[in-house]
Amino acid sequence: MIKFAAARHPDGVQAVAREIIEPPRVDPALRFRAMVDLHFNFIWRSLRGLGLPGVDADDAAQQVFLIALNKLAVITPGSERAFLFGTALGVAANARRGLSRKREVFDDGAIAARRDEAPDSEEQLGRKQARAKLDAILEAMPLDLRTVFVLFELESLTMAEIAAMLDLAPGTVASRLRRAREDFRARVAGATGGAT
Repeated sequence: MIKFAAARHPDGVQAVAREIIEPPRVDPALRFRAMVDLHFNFIWRSLRGLGLPGVDADDAAQQVFLIALNKLAVITPGSERAFLFGTALGVAANARRGLSRKREVFDDGAIAARRDEAPDSEEQLGRKQARAKLDAILEAMPLDLRTVFVLFELESLTMAEIAAMLDLAPGTVASRLRRAREDFRARVAGATGGAT
């Protein structure tokens, strides 16, 4: 195959081999911009699902992308999403430890209440309460189960994508998802007094 391609390449076999071994370089600024455009919302939602309030998720998402920018040269092309999510797991863990030491209490609802496009106060209160219940249930779940649950149920990733992203066997992902669903249902039943 290399000889066939080399016959049509003006510089011969060495140039074709060099392109195979060293693919053409992409401008780092363009690559980083593409990473942010493609994956920022996913990372922000993942950080929320991993237990960070909205205010902290903003800062944590920026931190994830700063780390990615500093390590851009070592991120294998095509594995950017997995790298970003792995980084987000670590950043979220550090942020949660920091939250336990914080004295300030942030109220996401106070910020949201100032916007005019809010539907009405009852619907907004219902959404806020539902989000608070979901956050509390997710926070109580073991991290390994919560991670798979958030990626599958909230982010709609396939089990194969999750297995590749977390470097787990597909059977492990399936087992964790099954256990996570059972855990989630039990916590919902407990929070609602048995009614699901």
